[in-house]
Amino acid sequence: MMDPMQPVLRAVLLGASNLKMGLPRVVRRLRAAAGGPVDVLAACGHGRSYVQWSQIFFGARALPGVVDCGLWKALASRPPLPTLALVMDIGNDLLYGPATAEIAAAFAACLERLTVLGANVITMTLPMISLEKVSSLRYHCARTILYPGRGEPWAALLERARDLDRRCRQAAAGHGAHLVEPQAAWYGIDPIHFYGRQRQRAWDHILSPWTPGTPGEPRGEIRCRIPLFGAEEMRLCGASRTTVQPACHLSDGSTVSLY
Repeated sequence: MMDPMQPVLRAVLLGASNLKMGLPRVVRRLRAAAGGPVDVLAACGHGRSYVQWSQIFFGARALPGVVDCGLWKALASRPPLPTLALVMDIGNDLLYGPATAEIAAAFAACLERLTVLGANVITMTLPMISLEKVSSLRYHCARTILYPGRGEPWAALLERARDLDRRCRQAAAGHGAHLVEPQAAWYGIDPIHFYGRQRQRAWDHILSPWTPGTPGEPRGEIRCRIPLFGAEEMRLCGASRTTVQPACHLSDGSTVSLY
């Protein structure tokens, strides 16, 4: 007889700030759709890079690049399970300096690993529909607030974003991933983060391939509280910090591991 506390589904979630802010909502939706415990492995965080270590708050917090973080070793040690994967928030690396080919290669490497596992993969393209409307002044203001001291002239960065978007679309198609197109209505003054009132709509659209016909927040769900500094490996004010995973144990047997 199957243990009711054993996971029936695994989810691998890769992204940056949008995913970090939406992670409790995504976990609730996955638990409701699975009808049983879910084993969630997530690599996300504000300013997260796919390629290299990235810092926010003037170096107060740093996380490893998604492609090299501990999630992949942990995933390899898990027993087989039906697996869903979400790969999104590709673009922070444009401000950190790597060439678009290097960023796209890291993205493709993540897709390749997930494809080998037989995962049902959703990818979200860069929000070009929002970025194409950004003025140089608006970019300068956003860069100063979100990525102080980084970046290049807007015209050059926009052209690199277009190139990265093309490369990532090709990689997604080559690996059979379901491609989600960002919608203009999801964004406000901030051109890369989901606008507060649109977050529910955005997540309904993004997760629809996994949870068709079940939009909105599941009722009666216990909220998943994600620890702010719960990643397996990170640096806080330059000091290394490790956290045993899973970082969250939920009452139905679901777990959330952070990397």
